[in-house]
Amino acid sequence: MQPSDLEAHRHTVSTDAGDLSYLDVGTGPAALFVHGIGSNAFLWRNVVGALATQRRCVAIDLPLHGQSPVTADLSLAGLASALAGFCDALRLDRVDLVANDTGGAIAQIFAARHPERLATLTLTNCDTDGNMPPESFKPLIEQAAAGELAPSVVALFQDLGTAAQVTFGEMFEDLERVDPWLIRSYLEPCIGTIQRARELERLLVSLDPADLSAVTPLLRELAVPTLVAWGTDDKTFDVSWAYWLRDTIPGVTGVVTIDGGRLFFPDERAAEFVPHLERHWAAATARA
Repeated sequence: MQPSDLEAHRHTVSTDAGDLSYLDVGTGPAALFVHGIGSNAFLWRNVVGALATQRRCVAIDLPLHGQSPVTADLSLAGLASALAGFCDALRLDRVDLVANDTGGAIAQIFAARHPERLATLTLTNCDTDGNMPPESFKPLIEQAAAGELAPSVVALFQDLGTAAQVTFGEMFEDLERVDPWLIRSYLEPCIGTIQRARELERLLVSLDPADLSAVTPLLRELAVPTLVAWGTDDKTFDVSWAYWLRDTIPGVTGVVTIDGGRLFFPDERAAEFVPHLERHWAAATARA
């Protein structure tokens, strides 16, 4: 879907964590889509476009991302609580939850705390207990902790082409085909000003592996039908973590791989991803 089409479906809801922006497209059972650090609800634009005739597709902008303002608690646990509050505000219950990147860590915490609120769970390339934060992220966190990241990324943002390559060069398979409007929509809320970049620093230093470790015992009891879908060419989240999730969550019904896919394959390879979602949802409905 194009930005103009999506913006016609944008809404804002007030929650205990503050106002949250989201896209709400289509009709049917609710599917809730959660992005990670440095992207926004537009990550799911092509997935939403393919599913809107059969699902109510709700794609959230997490705090500090897209059109959502920053919130006080930017920890993984805090963002999982914000997601729960978002569902409360929209009266979303028994959702099909789909998540990517840091959003996958948030989704794991949410699912562990609230399994009764899920019809299904789908995790794509994301943080896991034992890989939070991933090694490639640790230098950024160190810079953020030292207060050195914000000035450098604000300066980087002045050249959008270079910023795209530095930030997303390894996240897309074919960055040259990505529209500049999408890159700007991802980066500007996080690093467009020094104030926003300072909040990004705060978010990065709030990433505590203990938040995921704390729910791993609950994940080992999670019976919610769960699909793990993984791009195989992701340098940040190796495919071995997909099988860690399979071996940890008893509700996992299968691991599917998107050969050559990278972190943002739900955008680039939506045509391959969507049929896996449809089969996953149909099988869960049949079992229920």
